Amino acid sequence: MKSVTRRDFLQAGGALAAGVAAGPAAIAASAAPPAAAPAEPIKFRLGIVTYNVAAQWDLPTILKVCRSVGLAAVELRTTHKHGVEPSLGPAERAEVKKRFADAGVEVWGCGTVCEFHSPDPAVVRKNIETCKAFVGLTADIGGRGVKVRPNALPKEVPVEKTLEQIGKALAECGKAAADANLEIWLEVHGPGTSLPAHCRSIMQHCGHPSVGLTWNSNATDLVNGSVSEAFQMLRPWIRSCHINELYKDAFGVYPYRELFRLLRQTGYDRVTLCEIGKTPPDAASGEELLRYYKALWLSLVRDC
Repeated sequence: MKSVTRRDFLQAGGALAAGVAAGPAAIAASAAPPAAAPAEPIKFRLGIVTYNVAAQWDLPTILKVCRSVGLAAVELRTTHKHGVEPSLGPAERAEVKKRFADAGVEVWGCGTVCEFHSPDPAVVRKNIETCKAFVGLTADIGGRGVKVRPNALPKEVPVEKTLEQIGKALAECGKAAADANLEIWLEVHGPGTSLPAHCRSIMQHCGHPSVGLTWNSNATDLVNGSVSEAFQMLRPWIRSCHINELYKDAFGVYPYRELFRLLRQTGYDRVTLCEIGKTPPDAASGEELLRYYKALWLSLVRDC
């Protein structure tokens, strides 16, 4: 350890005296770190996809937990216990809309399994018509959009032909959504089809302004541990966002801080929806899990 000499002491004393003479403001200014550029405010909110954390909850339970935890929105995935399906009649649809409004929770939309990659035109047509049925349901319950997905690249068909086929089917769905003042969200999903470049190609073939993407937080987003390249590629179409196990950020598996920073910097003002693959044994356990999830989400968002 270096000893303090008389010269060091006198120099330090002189600097202190000069600071005192200049006044407290000068001392504070010299000690303060450089001012950082103001960050863009966080505009996006946290919600849930009922897959899978709320798969076994009825609608009153979903809304009760969302209110208790402070979750803003719900994407109602088809086939789950909530029972919000196209088979509902007008009175039942009105009741769903009222329940959400009374709870102060947004119906983000309906999460379907409609997909348009099949080489069989009849299968594609059936999925288009199912999507249109969900458009009608979503409009009636006060939602914002319908989530669909690509889910495969048939080996016997050239890749670009399948991507074009999906895009053209989406354009038809997008017209139905636009007529209902809604949107269609193609989830970045499926073997092969989850590659960001393929999703970009699908959207270019679609070309309908009411059709966008749901970012899905996939391993295929990553280039050298970063999502920046994929995000910049797809950002023009991102209308919704699924997030999963947030602890992956701490272990270098998926960079959620970076994703949230990119969302913030580009003015994304919609939702990030918790979609984790675990189904809690009961609603109380699920509520506790979502409280921890929200706490981690808040920490990552504030730190991004």
